[in-house]
Amino acid sequence: MWISFEMLINIAMTLMFGYVYLALFTAYYIGNIKHTVGFYIMYGLHIGFTVIAIVGGFFIDIELFLNQLPFVVLSVIGVVLLPFTLYNRNKRENLQGELTTARNKISELIVIEERQRISRDLHDTLGQKLSMIGLKSDLAARLVEKDPKKAIEEIKEIRQTASIALKEVRELVADMRVVKLQDELIRIRQMLDAAEIELMLDADFENVQASLFVESVLSMCMKEAVNNIVKHSDATMCHITYHETSDEIILRIQDNGNGFIQEEVGIGGSGLKGMRERLEFINGTLQFTNQQGTIIHIRIPVAITRQKRK
Repeated sequence: MWISFEMLINIAMTLMFGYVYLALFTAYYIGNIKHTVGFYIMYGLHIGFTVIAIVGGFFIDIELFLNQLPFVVLSVIGVVLLPFTLYNRNKRENLQGELTTARNKISELIVIEERQRISRDLHDTLGQKLSMIGLKSDLAARLVEKDPKKAIEEIKEIRQTASIALKEVRELVADMRVVKLQDELIRIRQMLDAAEIELMLDADFENVQASLFVESVLSMCMKEAVNNIVKHSDATMCHITYHETSDEIILRIQDNGNGFIQEEVGIGGSGLKGMRERLEFINGTLQFTNQQGTIIHIRIPVAITRQKRK
């Protein structure tokens, strides 16, 4: 409304006294309009009314306008260019502000994601080792009187496991460690042996074709699944199956324990949540089945896994 009022004043002052330069002040305010549609409407109207007022002024007092013709031309150029210059500058500043805000939000999200990653990795690596230490400590306590020599061996393995856990934590802090299935299988055997659970293996982990990243995700998931079997299932057998087809990679972990409650699987602890998040990142799926124990099916599309192994 005020800009429209200024336009009327500009027209009147141009026709009566030849004060064309007043249009530059109006052009300045038009250039600071933030709304795009409003800017172009007022911009077009201002140019049109300014040109009409100048043409009308030539008819009213041609001598007055001819004497200041260079200034009139410069004023018209300013009316055309000044609003666009200011509008683009303001738009660039707004975009810069939005970019800065977006960068700050991205930085916050990166921090949150990194904290979640560290939490998952600590649970997957350190949690397993602490569980193994607890199992071996219970076993050593039972063997102190019955078989002291065997108890001493278990205590030595506890110390070795603690050293491995410390090493893995240091590696985790430095960077996300790539874990191969074949290497993880050694630690899983130790854990199952300590819990007196028989391992049945139907897999060839030495000739895995998946990328190292996918293999690392599978290793973490297999380790977490076995860790849950040891802690919660009261099972005496763990059967691990792994095979690759032309369409997908399938990892199957089965036990003959107590099974699970569907509501507990729906909620899930930090370990189960970490498994789901890791698999979702590579478009994998995680399914549970109750069948004389628990069966965990992990499926990953081949399109995600066919990457160059380094």
